[in-house]
Amino acid sequence: MSYWPGYSSIPAVCRATYLDWLAGGRRDGTINPGYMFLFFYGLERRFLVDQPPEDEKREIVAEVERLKALFAQNYSAQRYLGEFLDIARIMAMGGLSLDDPALKQSILDNRSWDLPFSLKFALGGMIAEGKAFDAEWLHLWLLCHPERRLRTPAERCGEEFKALFQLKFDALYPGGLKVRTPRKKLAMNYRAASSEFSCSVNLTAGEGKDIAVPDVTDLRSPVQKAQTIADEAMDELDKFSRYLGRNADGRGSIEAQALLPAELWDLFPSAELEGLREWARGHVEGGGFIQALELITRLEGNAPGKIGKRQLTGAADALARIGFGMAPDPRFSLRGPRIDDPVVIFDLGETVEQLEVVSPAYKVALFELALATFVAHSDSKIVEAEHRALRDKVDATGGLTELERKRLHANLKWYLEVPPDMSWLRSRLKEVDAEHHLALRAAVVVIAHADSVIQSEEVACIEKIYKALGIDAGLVYADLHAGDVSDGPVRVRAAEAEAPGEQIPAEPNVRSTALDAARIAAIRSDTERVSNVLGEIFAADDDASDEAPHVHALPSSLAGLDHRHAALVDLLAQREHWTQQEFADIAGKQGLLPSGALEAINEWAFEKFDEALLDEYDGYDVSQDIADALRAERAKGDN
Repeated sequence: MSYWPGYSSIPAVCRATYLDWLAGGRRDGTINPGYMFLFFYGLERRFLVDQPPEDEKREIVAEVERLKALFAQNYSAQRYLGEFLDIARIMAMGGLSLDDPALKQSILDNRSWDLPFSLKFALGGMIAEGKAFDAEWLHLWLLCHPERRLRTPAERCGEEFKALFQLKFDALYPGGLKVRTPRKKLAMNYRAASSEFSCSVNLTAGEGKDIAVPDVTDLRSPVQKAQTIADEAMDELDKFSRYLGRNADGRGSIEAQALLPAELWDLFPSAELEGLREWARGHVEGGGFIQALELITRLEGNAPGKIGKRQLTGAADALARIGFGMAPDPRFSLRGPRIDDPVVIFDLGETVEQLEVVSPAYKVALFELALATFVAHSDSKIVEAEHRALRDKVDATGGLTELERKRLHANLKWYLEVPPDMSWLRSRLKEVDAEHHLALRAAVVVIAHADSVIQSEEVACIEKIYKALGIDAGLVYADLHAGDVSDGPVRVRAAEAEAPGEQIPAEPNVRSTALDAARIAAIRSDTERVSNVLGEIFAADDDASDEAPHVHALPSSLAGLDHRHAALVDLLAQREHWTQQEFADIAGKQGLLPSGALEAINEWAFEKFDEALLDEYDGYDVSQDIADALRAERAKGDN
């Protein structure tokens, strides 16, 4: 049959098929839709041209609704029958019942490139009668508007999005949203699906059906207000949506519930959430330490074979939503905890929805704290004076919020339990420019002096830090002599056999490079500038280095790779995540195609470590187990 079939023009066999379909009650939805359209053309003409009695109009509407459902999988049927029903329902029912829940659903079902006519009529009628819009109507207006900008959270979390939209709307417009009356009046120019006729439909509103309905098509302000509310709601649902994207059946789980905006908890309750609070509170009261594996198992309901950054970030966010923190936060730590490492759970004192938002001072202080604890651990024991000095360092740091200070204390607790090592620090220290060396030198010297005894192991650690910074290791003794002590001999406690002290020689003549307290304070006060160098080394989305390292001799850890792939692996291991474009850029700098490099690197990693180095997720996640192993092997070669 042709696209617009006519009974007189179709072949005899088609007419017979059509008559059989009619005789069977028009119930076969698998038949060629052309036969259904042939019947619909008659209903369409009867309703709009012949103007039958009201009872018959309602019967026609009911039959078209049935046919639309019968051919639900056919796009043309949904479009043409939907457009007819959009105006026929209004004409047959003498208007619209705004309280009818089926009305809003039918409007949604009939969305297309333009606002559905029934929505225009409903909105225009409310304006004509002086009514204010509630959240549900504004939400529906946005969903149907051709210029709407709805991201994944609005689609994946439809019910939560609608509820959050309503809460935000009610807070902004407790009495509803009044909209100015547009001058243009609503009119419908209907073109028949058969293309045989067209007609104009003019409808009125009000109890007396005597009010012309304004046309809302060109109104922009209400839609812009709705879009602003929607943008805020989508932003707040983003983490929840991403979790559901990774766990399709995760709605209602503890982790999903904790990622849901707090104002939705009463609307979407979870019996497990209060249990999680009590569980976390019990661990805090017991000292705060818990194995990373136990934490992830408690949140996800099963024990994973390995723990990655995504899981740890999700755990930190989930706990923060119920008022508890986790240290380390993988977004800022030098490395995340391994599966058998402990983490610290602590009381935040408030719920936090955006842990990733921290001050520049926090990022700087966290890195300095890692260096300081590295030095404190060097002699294999940390005395109370060193504990006190580290705590005092956190308390004395300026530019922090109280919440950030709590997080620093928790990270200090973790660093004391899981000591930083040089393999963590080396690549980070290389990124610090000379302008900020003084601040880092001061941080480590203060800790070395904390117990009034300079151990040889502490000197060796500081020398490693200076070497990584590119500073002459000979300055260590000068700094130790100048830092926080008088010009006279350093006062030390009585020597102990198990921890012999090391005499500090006289200060060499290096006045131009000695620590200057005023200079250090000036650098630290410029936290925004310091953050650009120190703080952002923790960010997962740092820009790739412009110059890939040139590999002269392959270390044993990279055996099995050629020089170009080895250089690429060496660079990849310095970060936990690379965007797709960043990976393409750094592969290109080595003269490699991204797809080929990815395959070669992961094949090598499987042979050497029995897992892939790069995992594709919004770019590429780097296996931290492999990265740690590579750094450890390299550290052995450096020692």
